[in-house]
Amino acid sequence: MELTTMLRSSNTTPAGAGEENSCIVNDQMGPFIVLYILIFAVGLPGSLLSVWGFVQSRRSQKQSAYVYLVNLLVADILLLFALPFKILKDLGKAPWKLMVFHCQASGVIIYISLYASIAFLAFIVVDRYLEDRHTARSLRLQESSFAWLLTVVVWALLLLIMVPNMALPTKEEKVTKYLSCSSLKEKISLHWHTLTVFLNTALFLNASAAVLISSALALKRLLHSRSDPKLWLDARRVVLSVTAMALAYTLSFVPYHVVRTPYTLAQAEVIKNCQTKRQLFLGKESTLFLSLLHVCLDPLLFFHLDAAFRETVRRLLRRSRNQAVDAEEQVVQEVMLPKAHADEDTAV
Repeated sequence: MELTTMLRSSNTTPAGAGEENSCIVNDQMGPFIVLYILIFAVGLPGSLLSVWGFVQSRRSQKQSAYVYLVNLLVADILLLFALPFKILKDLGKAPWKLMVFHCQASGVIIYISLYASIAFLAFIVVDRYLEDRHTARSLRLQESSFAWLLTVVVWALLLLIMVPNMALPTKEEKVTKYLSCSSLKEKISLHWHTLTVFLNTALFLNASAAVLISSALALKRLLHSRSDPKLWLDARRVVLSVTAMALAYTLSFVPYHVVRTPYTLAQAEVIKNCQTKRQLFLGKESTLFLSLLHVCLDPLLFFHLDAAFRETVRRLLRRSRNQAVDAEEQVVQEVMLPKAHADEDTAV
């Protein structure tokens, strides 16, 4: 009885040195594991189909939208490559070295792909707005060479920020079922991790500002074009497209970043209360699921924005449908032919 009381009191201690070792935040991962498996199961076929579609539809590669969409697809593939390691680690039954590998490598890749996706989605929204401008400046911003330059800058910046998390020293930690990645980090590694979170948040805020400004300008242009029916239709099409993408962007990424900063403070032991840490961790995982869900929706974005990709996928679907019809007709013929022979024999 006394032992039980001591254990309970150790888990509910508001702050202190003992709590740092006893506070387990990631022991309720069951529902999240199921959700991540669903993301992987739905996202992988869609991304592979997208790879095939872009390989087949090369004629649109000089467009800036094509550049951003292809790089978004690369980010999705990176995420899908790293996600199984997170699932195995969260199960708590993976080999210890694999769990450590996730903390040092595959977990970092997930966040690189996440922020690359944020940047490229913002570029796509801005590019979609510029399509309706038709000015010399907007045309220059839509050149594929400029788009490739932006994508190289994004990848280089993210690698510069995130790769040190893989290389900085880690501590030897005893084998445990519920490994917290922050517990492996030395003091300097934890400080760099905290810095990367704030740098990535700054990238997100800049991308969000670009998305909001593009949406507002598209709406302003729509209101100013009410007197011209043709301009009104074009502006309305752009506004609907930009607004839909901006709304999806907001729902996917804003909740995660609302929780991310206080959760990082908990990782850095600025917040020490165990119950608060557990709530912040559950909030982080819940909103991270929303952020990763875009992998399942991006193929729809590719289909909507890239005409060559859309036509390629439609040809594939028509070919599959025709093959299914031919197979069905062949089965019917194989069933009816013996019956016809039997009728002839009976008549004889």
